[in-house]
Amino acid sequence: MLSILIWLPVLAGLAIACLPEAIMTPTRSRQVAMAIALVILGWTGYLLTQFDVQSAGLQFQESFDWIAPLGLSYRLGMDGLSLPLIAINSLLVYIALYCSDVNLIRPRLYYSLMMLLAAGVAGAFLAQNLLLFFLFYEVELIPLYLMIAIWGGSRRGYAATKFLIYTAISGALILAAFFGLALLSGSFSFDYEQLQNLELPMTTQLILLVTIVVGFGIKVPIVPLHTWLPDAHVQAPTPTSVLLAGVLLKLGTYGLLRFGLQLLPDAWRVIAPALAILAVVNVLYGSFVAIAQTDMKKMVAYSSVGHMGYVMLAAAAATPLSIAATIAQMISHGLISALLFLLVGVVYSKTGTRNVDVLQGLLNPERGLPLIGSLMIVSVMASAGIPGMIGFIAEFLVYRSSFPIFPVATLLCMLGTALTAVYFLNLINRSFFGRLPETFANLPAIYWKDRIPALIVVALVIAFGLQPGWIIRWSEPTSLALGTLGDRSTTTAFVEANPLTLPLSAPALVD
Repeated sequence: MLSILIWLPVLAGLAIACLPEAIMTPTRSRQVAMAIALVILGWTGYLLTQFDVQSAGLQFQESFDWIAPLGLSYRLGMDGLSLPLIAINSLLVYIALYCSDVNLIRPRLYYSLMMLLAAGVAGAFLAQNLLLFFLFYEVELIPLYLMIAIWGGSRRGYAATKFLIYTAISGALILAAFFGLALLSGSFSFDYEQLQNLELPMTTQLILLVTIVVGFGIKVPIVPLHTWLPDAHVQAPTPTSVLLAGVLLKLGTYGLLRFGLQLLPDAWRVIAPALAILAVVNVLYGSFVAIAQTDMKKMVAYSSVGHMGYVMLAAAAATPLSIAATIAQMISHGLISALLFLLVGVVYSKTGTRNVDVLQGLLNPERGLPLIGSLMIVSVMASAGIPGMIGFIAEFLVYRSSFPIFPVATLLCMLGTALTAVYFLNLINRSFFGRLPETFANLPAIYWKDRIPALIVVALVIAFGLQPGWIIRWSEPTSLALGTLGDRSTTTAFVEANPLTLPLSAPALVD
């Protein structure tokens, strides 16, 4: 049931790329890609109906040995952590394809890469073998690099190369940590199930966990490992930005929870205060830099840096409620950031600029972009945490769950909500209010095909804000299980039993 999510897009991508052009024309390539994405979206919906919300364990498991001497096996499974991310991946892949330019250069390559990207992300979220996860994690690098390098902006080569270097370093660190876990297991196994009960000295755990945190921290991204993200977003085409912000950044936080907290919970509690500090830096740095931007896309990119800090804060707290908050914030950021990039893309396609110093009066009901402007106002309200939208409930859960553990860090992160309102209200005021300049007096028409994707995402943002149980219920048992692993009393007992294996500062951090 899970392999369909991976291999159906792969087969479609191969067909689009390899069949003769007489059969697979550019128009037919688009139609095939969108049809497969719709099938995957429908299949994800079916999995939702079959998912047991009362179970914290893996469901729909598939397993067979692949290359046994290397410890590589084909093991897939889905739980409350991976299910919401698979769902948002399926939705945003279809939206990204729908929004793709019908007059692309090299369309067959583009649509085949989109299919490969969808498969790689799905495989990473479903893999239950560390080496298998790494293979899928690296597979998504190829299409994303090419999509920026070929269809990106004027500095696409620089942005794509920077993304490639950072992601390659991320992969190398993650692979090193995975090999360390496999070697220390005694059986050289990469199977996730066999590594869950691995008992290691605290010093060894800390070395492995720090390597994992840095590796996945590049993907999150954690400041100061974030510099690839604004460049990639600014140069990437709109559909690529939608997937990059909406789904691909979540590979970082997913990896931290799955392979950091779940495999090394005792070490996680030791470094949790440092993670909370990094979360504060992300939130405040991302917000202040976003205020200084004049490019709408770069502003949204830095807002992503800030909002991923909330995910880090909740993950650091590692309680059942904070894990639920982590998942809710990942979904919230995925939907809202995708919506913002969709709307910025429409503005850019119609006006030819994203500069807020140039844009003005786009809410003009007669000659401007009134509906796009209205949707932009809704999206920035959601990002700023206005009640009634998913951004509010996600941030509220983050603050409510993190405050008892890290009160000072939580209060500092709360400033990020106010700062979000500052830079996004500045964007709205400068770009959409005022008198429409004569330069933009005759903007191209906005058709419903341009509006439908944004309207769908807005509907989800509001629906989940009014009824948050629709997303939280899927992950409650998994959140409870992960939060129990992060129980501070359990970690304290481990520290007391292993006092000589810790750095001198670690007991104080735990206390």
